[in-house]
Amino acid sequence: MVLRIGHHPNNLHLRLASLWPGAFASFKPEFVSYVEGRETARRLQDGEFDIGGTGSTPPILAAASGLSVAYAGASAPRPTNGAILVAKTSNVENIADLKGKPVALVDGSFLTYFLAKRLEEVGLKLTDVERRDIAPLPSREALLNGTVAAWVAMAPHLEQSLVSGEFDVLTHCGDLIPNRSTFWTIRDRGLSRETLDAFAGELQRLGQQIAADPEKAAALLSADGNETERRAWTRIVSERNWNVIAADERLLGEQQTEADTLFAHGDLPAKLTIDKTNGKEI
Repeated sequence: MVLRIGHHPNNLHLRLASLWPGAFASFKPEFVSYVEGRETARRLQDGEFDIGGTGSTPPILAAASGLSVAYAGASAPRPTNGAILVAKTSNVENIADLKGKPVALVDGSFLTYFLAKRLEEVGLKLTDVERRDIAPLPSREALLNGTVAAWVAMAPHLEQSLVSGEFDVLTHCGDLIPNRSTFWTIRDRGLSRETLDAFAGELQRLGQQIAADPEKAAALLSADGNETERRAWTRIVSERNWNVIAADERLLGEQQTEADTLFAHGDLPAKLTIDKTNGKEI
């Protein structure tokens, strides 16, 4: 069968799949590039591709909008993939200091969930800060010029920005949330459970190949031949856990916890149940 796989720059696993010779050989893959993960549900609905990969939040928002979501699998946790940054000159010293202040992030991504959990630790909610939905590079500039008080950043922009020495880390993501990449589809795309399981298996095989040859992966990601960029990608690839888990009860439980959190913060219109209908089975 021909499987159309959507990929965007922030999902490194599928981005590399689109570049890696022989990836998803058990299918006849067609890779469809798009800009960012928050577009995934709409593009699946429009039939542009059959399956994609995002952080943990977009499939929850898709399910909350009434779509029947099915997970193929998920990456290992990404404890270093997110952090809240402040400028070196900032007077923000802790999360509580963000109350009433503007915070830049890609809203509706896992960064929203990360921010919510950190705010909870000091008795605040998402509504206690002024969220500004700004792309990563403009977010960096907004933090530098003082337009926002903090930036909830993700890799690879996080690592690139820390190298400059212009920012301090207010808090890392760490193990606060699982922060997995999730690989999912919707019922309208008609993929069977067998196909989804096979897709997860191909992801795992690809991950093993990437982990065994990070320099090959880095060369593919820095196609312009820039040596500095290639070395940076080699480090990023080498430090990442490329394992993939199945769409099991553990994953569904993590997604339920996130859905409950987003509902408590007012980001979901109604309480959502991640069950076999909008979770594992299709």
